[in-house]
Amino acid sequence: MYDWMETLNSGDLYMMNYGAKDLARSFRTVRANTAQIANDIPENKYTFAPADGTQTVGQLLAHIAITYRLFQAMHMQKDPSKPVDFQKLFAEIGAEAKKPRSKNDILELLNTEGEKCEKWLETLSDEFLAERVDMPNGDPPSKSRLEMLMSIKEHEMHHRGQLMLIERILGIVPHLTRQREAARN
Repeated sequence: MYDWMETLNSGDLYMMNYGAKDLARSFRTVRANTAQIANDIPENKYTFAPADGTQTVGQLLAHIAITYRLFQAMHMQKDPSKPVDFQKLFAEIGAEAKKPRSKNDILELLNTEGEKCEKWLETLSDEFLAERVDMPNGDPPSKSRLEMLMSIKEHEMHHRGQLMLIERILGIVPHLTRQREAARN
């Protein structure tokens, strides 16, 4: 695999081998698996928290649904003299995730927010995705926007792993396990 983007001496850009449409498509797959878990967990278990101080199933699913807004705000900031107010964004996302919602409300939130994220990701140009962004702590010194935006999927998959463990605690065999077992038979 090459670097995110190769540049000729003249400054012409080659196409990236993984672009916005690929990122949107892979996000769509991740979100579909999360939605399946949300469907598989009964509504009366949406208030279940696996340990003191952790989010309930419903809060975790709402958190997953809306966190892409943080990435969008971070990457769509046009004026560097007005930095993103991360404390404000984290507070807004946290408050939104804690709102009481029914299972159907959460499924709708996963769907609508997922579609917004997919559509937004598809609009990003190769040049935008290849831009380097300086990291605040300098380690690494910079990342491409593509690398940073892949964190949307990584974040969701991290929490989806938690949800799959919660499914096991609740006596539910995760759908990916069911599919793998069915393929063996």
